[in-house]
Amino acid sequence: MKKFRAAIVGYGNIGKYVLDALQAAPDFEVAGVVRRNANDVPDELKSYDVVDCITKLKDVDVAVLATPTRSVEAFAKQILAMGINTVDSYDIHGGIVDLRRELAAVGKANNSVAIISAGWDPGSDSVVRALLEAMVPKGITYTNFGPGMSMGHTVAVKAIDGVEAALSMTIPTGTGVHRRMVYIEVKPGFDFNTVAANIKKDEYFVHDDTHVMQVESVENLLDMGHGVNLSRKGVSGKTQNQLIDFSMRINNPALTAQVLVSVARASFKQQPGAYTMIELPMIDMLPGDREDLIRRLV
Repeated sequence: MKKFRAAIVGYGNIGKYVLDALQAAPDFEVAGVVRRNANDVPDELKSYDVVDCITKLKDVDVAVLATPTRSVEAFAKQILAMGINTVDSYDIHGGIVDLRRELAAVGKANNSVAIISAGWDPGSDSVVRALLEAMVPKGITYTNFGPGMSMGHTVAVKAIDGVEAALSMTIPTGTGVHRRMVYIEVKPGFDFNTVAANIKKDEYFVHDDTHVMQVESVENLLDMGHGVNLSRKGVSGKTQNQLIDFSMRINNPALTAQVLVSVARASFKQQPGAYTMIELPMIDMLPGDREDLIRRLV
């Protein structure tokens, strides 16, 4: 089996789990890790090349972008222009169509493929929502997250001036409505009320019921557990009252990392351009012989 060479770009919560997923995959090998401080090499990375720029790695087939969402576009454009595929977990739902359009142009011009918004929401949940709508075309789907830590929201809070450490929890209140519980440590010299107001104005929080609380130690509150319930009620054909539920309870960064590695595999089976997960054949995400997979799964 051919082994694809994958670079990990960013080595925070998701990047560490991407390493685990790549090591466990039968058809991948780690080409190296890109991080801001290439001199910071933890024990688990000592057998790999750790660099501050992907141009310093050799023979990279795909880059797994384990970076904050707001830096995804810049990294992806740079790497796609090198003829290297990219996968990311960009999670600002309202920006997905624009990002897909931008990266598609770069990919087509450089014979490379971008798979975008490939976490679990957006990502695997998007695939489930699409399947539910195919099963029950007329109706309403409610996506209820949590309770659990939102990585994207937590990273967004950490970028606010005056925030020393942060945790953003997502609390479902029902029918797809959520409350954001944000816990922060405030840097010396900053006013908590000002910092809290700036958090609530951020695009990640402005549309939700957001509560910001100051705590002595965010570390004492951390838990990577999260979950989701997708519920769709509606009509199949002309038959009313069809009800389907999908639920999962997960380690947030571990599942995101696994999805990223699975779609990295799928990227090599797509034409140049940019894709979301609902555009990918499911079988392309799985390792192994195609007929064996059909025999086992269909």
